[in-house]
Amino acid sequence: MKIVIADDSALLREGVAGLLTRRGHDIVGQAADAEELCSLVDGCVPDLVITDVRMPPQMRDDGLVAALSLRQRHGAVNVMVLSQYVAPAYARELFSGEHATGGGTGYLLKDRVAEVKDFVAGCETVAAGGVVIDPQVASELMAASSRWLTTLTPREREVLELMAEGLSNAQIAQRLFLSGAAVAKHVSNIFTKLGLTPDEENRRVRAILMYLAERGIG
Repeated sequence: MKIVIADDSALLREGVAGLLTRRGHDIVGQAADAEELCSLVDGCVPDLVITDVRMPPQMRDDGLVAALSLRQRHGAVNVMVLSQYVAPAYARELFSGEHATGGGTGYLLKDRVAEVKDFVAGCETVAAGGVVIDPQVASELMAASSRWLTTLTPREREVLELMAEGLSNAQIAQRLFLSGAAVAKHVSNIFTKLGLTPDEENRRVRAILMYLAERGIG
């Protein structure tokens, strides 16, 4: 597979490039900052983008923002994010909403690179359109989700479960013998209790992802 690697650490870039090259993969570009990453991928969309979260020029979430913007421009871009720290907020942004359907997605801590066999397998999974998430990050996501989900009433959890099955509000109303207004009220309460404000895109998808994370699905 053809891979672009982005990280402000030349040592890490070369290390990752070396181990992937030795396993038959082609490193078509390396970037030291978010702008260079975007330029490389705009020129030729690779099979996989491996990027850090914190990168120049601002040294905040530039790498993550670059990856998400590439998905907006090119569609299904397979992205493996490497991070030094457990950052559930970044992981949630990567896996949630419209970005969750933009190709294969992975989020691993940099320590996992040392587990060469598993790391390479994870990259290949993401390049094939799959999902890989670091166990520590998944644990943090599930813990955060569980804290919010415990505030739901039994009926609200039932509605959320049916949402996760792909049912519309009208179908949920029919299944539970409720009025459409009652279901809409339950859905609104779910969003409020899960901290999903009206200005957030794809609140329904985000709520479902939180439910699936608690159940250990996905």
